Amino acid sequence: MEAILNELSEAILNGENKVAPVKVQTALDAGIEPGRILSEGMIPAMEKVGKLFEEGEYFVPEMLISARAMQAGLVVLKPELVSSGVKVTGRVAIGTVKGDLHDIGKNLVAMMLEGAGFEVIDLGTDVSPDKFVETVKTQKVDIVAMSALLTTTMPNMKATLAALNEAGVRHDVKVMIGGAPVTDAYAQQIGADGYSSDASRAVSLAKSLVGA
Repeated sequence: MEAILNELSEAILNGENKVAPVKVQTALDAGIEPGRILSEGMIPAMEKVGKLFEEGEYFVPEMLISARAMQAGLVVLKPELVSSGVKVTGRVAIGTVKGDLHDIGKNLVAMMLEGAGFEVIDLGTDVSPDKFVETVKTQKVDIVAMSALLTTTMPNMKATLAALNEAGVRHDVKVMIGGAPVTDAYAQQIGADGYSSDASRAVSLAKSLVGA
């Protein structure tokens, strides 16, 4: 059992997106519980990827490759997780703010969050404040995660927070922001709950925001 989970972890760590789903199926066929496959096989692998990134041994391309392998494994595992009633770490609505079409950073954060056991609702790019509000109202999310890669679109983060306040749902969610021009000072200035400079730290931040 341990060997199968180790092989799955290695497949994710090495970015083997064709091997990872096979290893997940092997683990399921061996009778390993879906929750254990996630918590002992997949999450530790993504935590190690984050650590290697922080230590400067992995860079964004390696993180993306590992995250894609993890996602390939999740395609097989997700239906089993749902049917076995495994509790997710939290639910995150993520999107690049209105006027901004950049999505590589946002996609990487979304994949890393999934790898950490979060359920992710990816709203895509050019997301209006109203769309964020509607998602919070209808999807019962714990965290709103906003990305901006242009200084000209950063004000739409502030506009989204204002819209959440106006709709009376700001107190229902935590808000985290990130992107190349974004700073911790800006997060504090607009009233966000947290800022992350990269995908690895975004996972740690999200966990702290939901008390995981």
